[in-house]
Amino acid sequence: MIFSRSAMEFEDFILIVACFLGFISLCKTVTRFLKWVWVSFFRPAKNLNEYGSWALVTGSTDGIGKALAFELASKGINLVLVGRNPSKLEATSNEIRERFARKVDVKDIVIDLAKFSGEEISNMVEEGIKGLDVGILINNAGMGPPYPMFIHEVESEVLESFMRVNMDAATWVTRAVLPGMLQKKKGAIVNIGSGSSMAVPAFPLCTLYASSKAYLAMFSRCISLEYEEHGIDVQCQVPLFVATKMIRGFNTASLFTPSPEMYSKASIRCIGYEHICTPYWLHSVQWFLIQRLPDALLNWYLFKLFLKMRKRRMEKYKVSSVIH
Repeated sequence: MIFSRSAMEFEDFILIVACFLGFISLCKTVTRFLKWVWVSFFRPAKNLNEYGSWALVTGSTDGIGKALAFELASKGINLVLVGRNPSKLEATSNEIRERFARKVDVKDIVIDLAKFSGEEISNMVEEGIKGLDVGILINNAGMGPPYPMFIHEVESEVLESFMRVNMDAATWVTRAVLPGMLQKKKGAIVNIGSGSSMAVPAFPLCTLYASSKAYLAMFSRCISLEYEEHGIDVQCQVPLFVATKMIRGFNTASLFTPSPEMYSKASIRCIGYEHICTPYWLHSVQWFLIQRLPDALLNWYLFKLFLKMRKRRMEKYKVSSVIH
């Protein structure tokens, strides 16, 4: 009788503990959801003008970089635009001046990030921003594959360009801008990463792109710790697909693939907050759903998807392959 009563009391205790743990788990889930709603829709953007009167944007003549340049100009921030095509840089600069009635100054720096060494890039940027109060750096310049391909199919010159544009350039441009930020003890550095390096277990046939973007994420984490006490906010933004020319087949805007303009509005609102973030709210929903799927399923789907894209591209341009 006593043993039976003790067993019942123990069962009741286990039930109470289980309910308590379940309640804590529910509270954590609700708290995370409410925080996501606050961050995605209600949290006010920081006053970016407090970082400085100038922003430097690389890869600023197309896609996300161009949209970010316009969004920054709309906040009254002067721009240093970095790009490799002088005519496109001039056209973008003139378009910004015309739209904002010459309320912002725009300066161009012509650099082919794929051809110059890191030290040359750093020197050119330092010379270009001399005397300017650069408070924001957007490392957006990036290079994507012409189509999904196996790594042995990538020409050596293209492979070298990948490394220089996607990793070396961001590193050396950051190094060039940091001294000015350190001197005034404030600044914001934003590195545009990619969901291909973090949201999925692998990104086959786009190996160089995904791997180089993974470098940007770790680079951002490290320098964020190094310079946080000096008033410099470092952030890696991790978008999923955005409707740009980067990867053919995903260059049309849709529900989960925002236009560069839509993405840039969300991007600006996140500057100065989390070290790693996914600004566009539907991208974060997509990421959440992806994380619920088995790695094996995601790997199978992405590999099949990119094989199909590769095949269509090769048939269109009659490219031969040693892999069948």
